[in-house]
Amino acid sequence: MPAADAPRIGFVGLGNMGQPMAALLARAGHSITVYDVDPARTHVAAQTVPVGIAADLHRLGAASDIVITMLPNGDIVARAADELAGSLPGGAVLVDMSSSAPLGTIALGETLAARGIGLLDAPVSGGVRRAATGELAIMIGGDEAAIARVRPILEVLGRLFPVGRLGSAHALKALNNFVSAAGLAAACEALLIAERFGIEPDLVVEVLNNSTGRNNSTENKLRPFVLSGKFDAGFAAALMAKDIGIAARLARDLNVPAPTLEASAHLWAEAAAALPPGSDHTAIYRHLAGD
Repeated sequence: MPAADAPRIGFVGLGNMGQPMAALLARAGHSITVYDVDPARTHVAAQTVPVGIAADLHRLGAASDIVITMLPNGDIVARAADELAGSLPGGAVLVDMSSSAPLGTIALGETLAARGIGLLDAPVSGGVRRAATGELAIMIGGDEAAIARVRPILEVLGRLFPVGRLGSAHALKALNNFVSAAGLAAACEALLIAERFGIEPDLVVEVLNNSTGRNNSTENKLRPFVLSGKFDAGFAAALMAKDIGIAARLARDLNVPAPTLEASAHLWAEAAAALPPGSDHTAIYRHLAGD
């Protein structure tokens, strides 16, 4: 049972990541109201944990002091924020945990501040598995007092890493995914070349993981999701391509030469377009293999 003075939480976006995150908050005893454009998702949430359901964003805003968004991109976040702003109480805080463009986040923060609403960017890393266990890495940017206010809520979901001014967390999330995606693509290319040469795939992974080529993908993705043929790690190739595109645009906006980033952005955009809709990011292996 939440304390009488506990903040009311609104949660917008109940997809693969949002649903387990909202469920964790509810199980931790927070007062939470949820909304998703797909009513079936809100129905599933209400069947599993004690949450309130809002029929629309206006009603969710009226029932919330802090709103968390976990949505596909920054444009959708901005549209949702515009709808929420009309009913949120003064002093409310919007926490965007989506992967959004950092310059767009800064602009949205200025718009909301003029309406008496705070904004924090708090994207996550760790995937669906860590979303369900509360072990996400949460980068967070913005006003320190606002961060202190939401910290007890977000620490239910994972470990916080304050990274600077508003927009910094979205920038770092995109850059993190670039590094992750580049490592996965490189590992898959190495695997394909080694297989063509006649080296057993499992041995390739064994050697990589005991050598300097070791990375998150060689340790956690090649065997369970690539060699197994499952390709279901829980993060879409299209979303990975989007995040790397955000990083590439940021580098251009800042006039920072980034040839590896540009090459990765091109590769992942090409893969996302070529793979079947909804494909997991580990299916980059299939794209590289020409399947």
